Amino acid sequence: MIKLKNTVLIHSSSIFYHFMSFSPNTSCFRYRAFIFMLTFLLYASFHLSRKPISIVKGELHKDCEASSEGEPKVSSLSRQSGHLLPPPGTDNETHCGWAPFDKDNYQQLLGALDYSFLCAYAVGMYLSGIIGERLPIRYYLTFGMLASGAFTALFGLGYFYSIHSFGFYVVAQAINGLVQTTGWPSVVTCLGNWFGKGRRGLIMGLWNSHTSVGNILGSLIAGCWVSTCWGLSFVVPGAIVAAMGLVCFLFLIEHPKDLRFSSSWPVHPKGYENCTNRFRLQKQISGQEKNKPGDPEMQCLLLSDGSGSTHPNHVVLLPAEGGSGVAAISFIGALKIPGVIEFSLCLLFAKLVSYTFLFWLPLYITSVDHLDAKKAGELSTLFDVGGIFGGVLAGVVSDRLEKRASTCGLMLLLAAPTLYVFSAISKMGLEATVVMLLLSGALVSGPYALITTAVSADLGTHRSLKGSSHALATVTAIIDGTGSVGAALGPLLAGLISPSGWNNVFYMLMFADACALLCLTRLINRELSCTGPATGDQALSKEH
Repeated sequence: MIKLKNTVLIHSSSIFYHFMSFSPNTSCFRYRAFIFMLTFLLYASFHLSRKPISIVKGELHKDCEASSEGEPKVSSLSRQSGHLLPPPGTDNETHCGWAPFDKDNYQQLLGALDYSFLCAYAVGMYLSGIIGERLPIRYYLTFGMLASGAFTALFGLGYFYSIHSFGFYVVAQAINGLVQTTGWPSVVTCLGNWFGKGRRGLIMGLWNSHTSVGNILGSLIAGCWVSTCWGLSFVVPGAIVAAMGLVCFLFLIEHPKDLRFSSSWPVHPKGYENCTNRFRLQKQISGQEKNKPGDPEMQCLLLSDGSGSTHPNHVVLLPAEGGSGVAAISFIGALKIPGVIEFSLCLLFAKLVSYTFLFWLPLYITSVDHLDAKKAGELSTLFDVGGIFGGVLAGVVSDRLEKRASTCGLMLLLAAPTLYVFSAISKMGLEATVVMLLLSGALVSGPYALITTAVSADLGTHRSLKGSSHALATVTAIIDGTGSVGAALGPLLAGLISPSGWNNVFYMLMFADACALLCLTRLINRELSCTGPATGDQALSKEH
């Protein structure tokens, strides 16, 4: 059965590689480049499917005014959208949007939609990493993408079948959030398998721009139909995610060690063997360099003593080919890795800020700049453009300084006053909004991107594991799962607070940034107190 699975994997992937005519001398580099791009596109499609709800919010509830006769009428904002009448077959009589979101408590209802998705995502993430360590990544990720595509499209089908049940939309969002947890641990683990620690911040900073690229594409695709047929704003992204799931099944190679089956490959088998050998050689060199003073893990970042090692009881042996066992770390064992708790709590508050922007920014722009839903969605993509630069900048700086926590802390320190300025001058006109969207996106997304990628990969391969555990997916899921708790709270709090004024929402976001910085204080202090490379003895003298 195992040989059959790998035969399907090898031959389906050979279609692509044969088409590209890869030479044996460059196959290792091309493998990595292909995995980089494939995982980039796979997770971008996940984010592409999350964005439509924020774009459609302005259409689900339109700004209405009461006429002199006491009957509601569509406001100028609704007329600008080009959708003067409700779609055929609807029983929405208020003409203020789509029931049940046409009521005065629409902000709470829309916030509940966000909360149902993100709460399910947070709970499922803790389980997803543990499951992901024990299942083939390719099958696990394929299932998640197909299921996510189905439930994203299901939300849009409510338009075509005139469904006005609030419970229907909540359940669709919740199940979608649950199945989307298969994505992040899988792609981070796969990328970590193919790339070593050299320039990890830069590589993963570039790679993590898939978040912003997915948000931008999701905004543009959803915006095409938001004012005319908002159901397609969900159906089309759902179809894209499902299609990428099929691509994942056909072409994803989880680990360079899978190339040991290259004897059955019809094209350049020697080249693929060379890639596997290079990977093994890199691991040996990496292991030898761990004890050198220049190794980042021996420096101030995430220092630990012998007591930080994972206890044998927290390691689970999984069956593998040849009778050998592959060690998978337990949940408690992953928590004992130095730095996991601090960065997890920091991400909780950082993701609270990021996802509040993700789900509420278009509606805020609509309220402040008086734009229709489509134009507000297009303008909101500038926040994600800034996020691309912020993620890359955070990776480059942290690689150069070899201080991940300090890099995050600096950006969080600058983000809080930037948000205050954003709330103050965004009302002054479109030009001011554009500038602040770019700057805020860079500072808000930078720490979020660094923690979920390079830091997670560092911790998942931390030296305290002593090579005895397979922990990358579990650690990634713990960190991102804790962050997702904040992601669930942020949009919910925004929905509850926004009726009292958008300024109060920004005060909440600034407070969250301050809390994120506070969570990293101990690690930042430890990094800054170390002016040079720390030897093993120095590391042991600084207990975690």
